[in-house]
Amino acid sequence: MKNILVIEDALPVRKILEAVLGKDSSVLSKENGQEALEWLQEGNMPDLIICDIQMPIMGGEEFVKEVKASGYFKDIPIIMLSGLESSEERIKMLKLGTNDYIVKPFNPEELKLKVSIYLN
Repeated sequence: MKNILVIEDALPVRKILEAVLGKDSSVLSKENGQEALEWLQEGNMPDLIICDIQMPIMGGEEFVKEVKASGYFKDIPIIMLSGLESSEERIKMLKLGTNDYIVKPFNPEELKLKVSIYLN
């Protein structure tokens, strides 16, 4: 079973992601980038990360920069999940090294399909 790390500060969105993705994968959630980074630094290695951009303490952009700067975690696929529907934001995140960008509210079927692409 594949492991997915979800980083999202909104509890309802975390619950939806856990319900949608938890049927086919093991899903672990963190509330912000700092919690997620600490979890990774403890030696945990997910197969995929789904990350919100706007979060308290450490947002998605800073989290991605930290992960991509790390030799150990830089190859983990990252899907950004954001309420920001701007092309500029999407391009910025893709240039930072994220693999995909999905705008909230999202279609669960589209998310599952994209997740399956990165996990296979």
